[in-house]
Parts: sequence; C-alpha cells; structure tokens
Amino acid sequence: MRMFLNALKYGPIFFYGLLGIPVEAVGYSLRQDAFFQEDIPKGTLHHDVFYSEIFEGTRRDYWVYVPAQYNSDKAACLMVFNDGSTYLSETGSFRVPIVFDNLIHRGEIPVIIGLFVNPGEVPSAEPGQAPRRNRSFEYDSLGGMYARFLLEEMIPQVASEYNLTHDPRGRAICGISSGGIAAFTVAWERPDVFTRVVSHIGSFVNIRGGHVYPFLIRKAKKKPLKVFLQEGSNDLDNLHGHWPLGNQEMAAALQYLAYEYRFVMGDGGHDGRHGGAILPDTLRWLWGDFLTP
Repeated sequence: MRMFLNALKYGPIFFYGLLGIPVEAVGYSLRQDAFFQEDIPKGTLHHDVFYSEIFEGTRRDYWVYVPAQYNSDKAACLMVFNDGSTYLSETGSFRVPIVFDNLIHRGEIPVIIGLFVNPGEVPSAEPGQAPRRNRSFEYDSLGGMYARFLLEEMIPQVASEYNLTHDPRGRAICGISSGGIAAFTVAWERPDVFTRVVSHIGSFVNIRGGHVYPFLIRKAKKKPLKVFLQEGSNDLDNLHGHWPLGNQEMAAALQYLAYEYRFVMGDGGHDGRHGGAILPDTLRWLWGDFLTP
C-alpha cells in the first residue's frame, strides 16, 4: 500500500502489476528482447584502449557497437554507456547489443551507435601491483569534467569513423550506480549535446556532493531533458546516504518542474537485475518521441 501511495504522489512512476509494467517482470527475469534471434541481423562490436589527457594518466577500455542497419550516408543516433563492460556482457543483466539488434530491427528505436566506456585506471608504478581506479572521481564528481572528456576526447574518436548526429535529441547517456549520476551530470551540464538520460540505481547521495541535485533541479531553469530513473527499495543505505530516498527526491524534483521523466521503483537491491529486466521498455520509452516527433 505504501508503494501505491508513493505512486500517486510522484505522478509518472511505475510499479509492477499496477501501472503498465508486465507482471512477468516482477522476478526480474530477462525478456525475449535480451536473447539472440536467429532471423535478426547482428551489429558489430569494436574494442580499443584510450589514454586521456583530461583525466591525465588514465587508460580505459571502450567499445563501439555499430548496428547492421547503419548507413554512413545518414547520421546515426548515439548512446553512451558508462561502465561500458557492464552493459555489454552477453551473460549479464543488460546485454545492450542484443537488445539493440532486436529493437532496431523492428523499428522500435532508431539506428543507434553505442559507445561503451569503462572508467579510467591509473597504471601501477610497480610490476604486479593493481592499478588505481579513477571511477569515483570521474563519475561522482559534479561539474563538467566528465562531459568534457566525452565531448572532447571519446566522441571525436567515434565520429572520426562514423556519421553521428549533432542533434541533441538524437543523443542519450546511460549508467548504473555512480555511472547513473554521471549520466545525469553530463546531460545536466550539456543539454545542448545530450537530452536523454537513463540512470539505473543512481547514486544521488553524498559521495562527492551528488545529494544536492534535487535542490538544484528545483531552483534552476528547466532544461530540455528526458530522464528515466530506476531504483529498488532494498538499495544501499550507508554513510553516503539512502539510495531509494535519493532517487525519490530526484523524481519529486523532476515532477515539480514538469520534466518528461519516468521513475520505476521495484524491490531490488544494488544490482542490475531490475534495470536489465525492463531495459527494452526503457529504451522504447526513451526514444519513442524521436521516432514519432
């Protein structure tokens, strides 16, 4: 009952079996869109390593997904995924290339080139030592540094080989946990470049000041963003904050300024099972108005 009352309070919010999400997804099992289909053409995936100057001293793996329907004569949409390897795995929770293959083939989302970027690491100074992870600094920090990294370094790498749209309506960014708040930060800082955001179990808490976003949203001029938030009622609660409450505060702030958004609260924890189960529907909602302006 409490979840239903919250649904009424927060407006465009989904709860399983109540407001349009298939009941079969309650157990967070992957749907057919996340599995290979024999008669559907497969996109290609290209891997490389990038050494950043903006995040000086870091190296990172990245992958570029190119759908079978890509035609260099026509600009393709772009979707960036933070923690790229998490979203790529064919046995993981998200399996984005497989989902893209299926949805693009059926015309349910546009032709999208996917850029899957891992957080940076600083190589160890001594042989045999582990590298220093730069993830929290890149993802949890507020401000425009990570957006600059994408716009000045990573995306030009992709644009040098593929025809990407410059229309901000044709660009989206997605992430999980700290990658989720990083996705929102990029669009918040640069809505002239990215207008679509997906955050899975986003860390809108005080790791590096991200708990202020609900208040920034309420006091800033409305930006042309379309935002999808997914969260679980059993997510983290620690010294940095309460993840479910942080996401509820985000949803309330977006509702207050009448943003176009969806907030999906399930009963999962700090993992990708819930977000992966509903990813195809997330993408259909995220890109639906691009297909039918």
